[in-house]
Amino acid sequence: MRAVRLVAGVVLLLCVGAGAAALLVSQRIDEPYQGFSGSEQFIEIPAGTGTNAIGRRLIDAGVVRDDMTFRLALWWSGRSRALQAGEYRFDRPASPREVIERLTRGDVYARRITFPEGLTIQEMAALYESRDFGKAAEFVAAARDGSLVGDIDPAADDLEGYLFPETYPVPRGTPATGLVRAMVNRFRASFGEDLQALAKEQGFTTRQVVTLASLVEKETGKAEERPIVAAVYRNRLRIGMGLQADPTVVYALRKEGRYNGNIRRQDLQMDSPYNTYRHAGLPPGPIAAPGKASLEATLMPASVPYLYFVSRNDGTHVFAETLDEHNRNVREFQILYFRR
Repeated sequence: MRAVRLVAGVVLLLCVGAGAAALLVSQRIDEPYQGFSGSEQFIEIPAGTGTNAIGRRLIDAGVVRDDMTFRLALWWSGRSRALQAGEYRFDRPASPREVIERLTRGDVYARRITFPEGLTIQEMAALYESRDFGKAAEFVAAARDGSLVGDIDPAADDLEGYLFPETYPVPRGTPATGLVRAMVNRFRASFGEDLQALAKEQGFTTRQVVTLASLVEKETGKAEERPIVAAVYRNRLRIGMGLQADPTVVYALRKEGRYNGNIRRQDLQMDSPYNTYRHAGLPPGPIAAPGKASLEATLMPASVPYLYFVSRNDGTHVFAETLDEHNRNVREFQILYFRR
């Protein structure tokens, strides 16, 4: 009987000891710690780095207190093989458990860059450099790789129109080629099977859709106007009428380094395949990056008879079916407006 009581006592002591140890471990790995000075600390973990080396980087950076704490947290998580490479940013005290969880999630640091709709490659490159993501020339060079869309647009010698306007998270050190590939992938996701099927049904190639959508994007920023503007251009294409789109002239002038913010009368006669005042039909390719709404409007235009439109100078346009009506609109909203 005494022996049974002794064994029971030992077991009880072991259980109490184990519970106390577990509590101490839990407290140690859940205690927030910050051993670095300043408001933030970056840690780069190269691919292939072992757990011991990762622990040493975290300790040296003042993110984890010591080796024992790191090992306890790693053991407790059971995810020692799941730590991911990348650059991590710490801007407040973090518990060892939280640090391990972030590394297993791959919660790497990334800045964000937003490309609005309607930008050209050159304008995107300038934005890329202005936000300190890299050199504009590197972005332009990456955007020359038309092979990234070769399967959907064999005629593409660059990625004009295919760099989808969106907000992108960009981990530090990401080369321009990586961002450009992400932008092309986003275009592919946005110009999905439903829109591709519509294009095929209507007899348009992907390049034709993106080109026309880029004109729509440049002509209006009003969501309700996009299907109407698309209808005007499609009505003109259907009857063989010139598109006469000012944004194509601007694009042509920019390609030649001659655009100063204005279009002169003689510019409308410049000999460029992008000049839709001189050449009928669509320009050779996109003149900017259209968003999804413009892509959809191009393939689902409004059912309207309009052939003309002119700016009201407030961000909207007035549309007309006949040239006489259009001329009256031009006089009211352009000639008389600026005289007043």
